[in-house]
Amino acid sequence: MTRSRWFAGHALLPAGAARDVLLEIEDGRFAAVTPDSDRADADELPGVVLPGFANCHSHAFHRALRGRTQADGGTFWTWREHMYALAGVLDPDSYLALARATYAEMALAGVTSVGEFHYLHHGPGGRPYAEPNAMAEALRTAAREAGVRLTLLDTCYLAGGLDSTGHLPLDAVQQRFADPDVDHWASRMLTLSDDDSTRIGAAIHSVRAVPRAALPTVAATATGRPLHVHLSEQPAENEACRAYYGHTPTEVLDDGGVLGPRTSAVHATHLTGADVKRLGGHAVTVCMCPTTERDLADGIGPARELADAGAGVSLGTDQHAVTDLFEEARGLEMDERLQSGQRGRFGPGELLAALTRHDSIGWADAGRLEVGARADLVAVRLDTVRTAGCRPDQIVHAATAADVDTVVVDGRVVVRGAEHVLGDVGALLTTVIEGLWSR
Repeated sequence: MTRSRWFAGHALLPAGAARDVLLEIEDGRFAAVTPDSDRADADELPGVVLPGFANCHSHAFHRALRGRTQADGGTFWTWREHMYALAGVLDPDSYLALARATYAEMALAGVTSVGEFHYLHHGPGGRPYAEPNAMAEALRTAAREAGVRLTLLDTCYLAGGLDSTGHLPLDAVQQRFADPDVDHWASRMLTLSDDDSTRIGAAIHSVRAVPRAALPTVAATATGRPLHVHLSEQPAENEACRAYYGHTPTEVLDDGGVLGPRTSAVHATHLTGADVKRLGGHAVTVCMCPTTERDLADGIGPARELADAGAGVSLGTDQHAVTDLFEEARGLEMDERLQSGQRGRFGPGELLAALTRHDSIGWADAGRLEVGARADLVAVRLDTVRTAGCRPDQIVHAATAADVDTVVVDGRVVVRGAEHVLGDVGALLTTVIEGLWSR
């Protein structure tokens, strides 16, 4: 049995902010969480301690695009051409190196679980690797070595797009993303298995890439697992869907049996009022990715309306224009302020809940500093130039990833003194990204 004891001067517990909290860990779980304690022989944590964060929407390979697409302007669709160029040069070895460094960067930002929306399945031209899930296994290894838990959301991708005439053929790069048909996707996906630090889930890339007739098979294959989908990220998607199907993307997904409490709708930016009610009525989780939605000029989604309608809210870094879950949480609230003219649309407690929605990616026993939960914690300094003077219970409104000092995942120290156990993560990122772009 492995044991450790930590002492936090401040901690955000399920009941609220607490002082002088003793956190006792046995075999990766919290065995005791006791406020108003003496430090005794416990290892002291600086600042305020929070539960580990859940990054519920990641495309790990997009990290290599940061700072390389800004000079061109354009739209989501022109940005996508850069992404396709990058996807075309990756292989299992380079994907492992990039994902390992990307997940380590997430750990430095307080992430303890990541939902990886994985659609880069095959080799160039769509040729399967000798191991059909070689790219998925690279992600599994990368997360384990970076010290974070992984939810691999194996993504169904069957068509090249959608317009008023129907679904379009795959282009040369998209062939790497696609399986021959939905049954082939399901067969391949079901050969993947959970392990101690990995959950296998499913994803529908979008209504553009998965025809309505295939949706029931994806939903059935995902039974009992997380099921994620990009939804209404762009007005063009809605227009094409209406033109061909006569319905909004949300309606098409509902008709296909996709919506439910295990479903996460990513972005959900351009919704009708009826869409909002439908998503809330099914208790869907909506994953907002504010820094990506800003960067790609996608728009601001109706997060408050969705939450009020009954939807859960989670957060993701998506294309990793920024890897800072505090920034994503503040973006959720600040975008609401811009739209509504009101402050406090999401209070600090709601933002912390959005930061810790591990259940939406299959880790229902994580995200709380309480007895029996997975022993994840994030210690955030209260003495930096950003956080000095901040009330502990309002840390989400002041801190950045740079203020994270210590990260523990399942009782194991992954970050201490703002240093990752892998060493210089910036150097790892530089080496792999420069290598990819020199190809």
